[in-house]
Amino acid sequence: MSDANRPHPLSDSLSRRDLLKLGAAAMAGTAGLNWLQPDLGAAETKRPKVAAIYTQFFYCSHAYHILHPFLGPYLFNGKIHQPQCDVLSFYGDQFTDRDLSRGVAKKYDIPIYKTIREALCLGGDELAVDAVLSIGEHGDYPDTKFGQTMYPRKRFFDEIVDVMKQSHRFVPLFSDKHFSYRWDWAREMYDTSRKYEFPMMVGSSVPLAQRTIPLEIPVGTELEGAVSIHGGPIEKYDIHGLEVLQSMVEFRKGGETGISSVQFLKGDDLIKAGKEGRWSMKLAEAAMQAELGTTKRGLFDQIGEEGTAEPHGILLEYKDGFRASMLKIGLNGFRWNFACQVKGENQPKGTTFYPGPWGNRNLFRAFSHAIQHLFVHKEEPYPCERTLLMTGALDVAMHSYFEKGSALMKTPQLEISYKPKDFNRFREMGDSWKVITKEMTPPEDFVEADPKPQ
Repeated sequence: MSDANRPHPLSDSLSRRDLLKLGAAAMAGTAGLNWLQPDLGAAETKRPKVAAIYTQFFYCSHAYHILHPFLGPYLFNGKIHQPQCDVLSFYGDQFTDRDLSRGVAKKYDIPIYKTIREALCLGGDELAVDAVLSIGEHGDYPDTKFGQTMYPRKRFFDEIVDVMKQSHRFVPLFSDKHFSYRWDWAREMYDTSRKYEFPMMVGSSVPLAQRTIPLEIPVGTELEGAVSIHGGPIEKYDIHGLEVLQSMVEFRKGGETGISSVQFLKGDDLIKAGKEGRWSMKLAEAAMQAELGTTKRGLFDQIGEEGTAEPHGILLEYKDGFRASMLKIGLNGFRWNFACQVKGENQPKGTTFYPGPWGNRNLFRAFSHAIQHLFVHKEEPYPCERTLLMTGALDVAMHSYFEKGSALMKTPQLEISYKPKDFNRFREMGDSWKVITKEMTPPEDFVEADPKPQ
């Protein structure tokens, strides 16, 4: 089915009042009231053909959120954008009574194949797509003894690369969140992408969120410390907190040369380490103040009606001597805070990464926009090494906690050097929240077949 004839899920699900509001906002952004019409100019260039490989596809899953902007118009930085790619095949690893992929496949005339190979070859014998979405998040998979869900990201990757190798053609690949729950597999995935020279994007969507207090770290800034804070569960949200941290500190003076040690601490041990100066309580307070305002409160006091939760942290010492930490404080899954100390300045700089009025689901518009850039331009929007480094740090932290009694772990394997890259054009700067507000009802696209949307 051509893009011009595809239904537009955003317009299907929003109310007339919401559509009018979006249309008015689009007009203010020079898009006019024709924002639901296909971008005819895009047809002049070849649109990448995409295969989507996922674990499960249900309402508000990662597959749902990432694919949404590939199947219809999406809002990014206050303007409506048309998809730049055509999704031509699906492969689902698991199907439940909440599965949406079969309904979406029927609606958009996208075949679901029984194997990854068939999805990449569109039923033929050779690679027949120009890019691959690999979404290995959610689903019924066991956990390791280190608390890591054994998502099949490495298996997906291996099967995808096997098709590329046998077809003697290598195409851009996106793999959701961190590389793998195993460091050796993560390193192998990265090395394979470099060996065969195909661009790869991996990582968290949170670094692309709006910074509510403007904060930029120019390349070469001399930093004396940094802290990021989230309010979600161990491991699954720790990777987001680590990537928020790294997306800021990678611009520091000297560039990134890697991490020399990692330690996981929780509860009283974490607090004791803070009082001993092993991580900066001052920076953590500045990061929380950026979210909560100037009200004086204890760093680990209960926040509003969130309830109480044992804090934990991952302490990082970098090869160049720089020290930073990622903390979990409270029970707010939308908490993404950051603070740093610039050398020569009296006060820390802090900000929050705001996902939008509908929560973390808003982050995927910017994320999918960046993925489409990867597919169209065959260029990584930001360094793949950032996520490789944080994948390794997270894996070591889980071993520190579950296996080594929270011991400090030396990490010669994480002495990874890379240069930062300006990724501002892929960030949401806040204009979208002049269009989407808390009062608007979030769309429930594709949910006709979902008996119990959550």
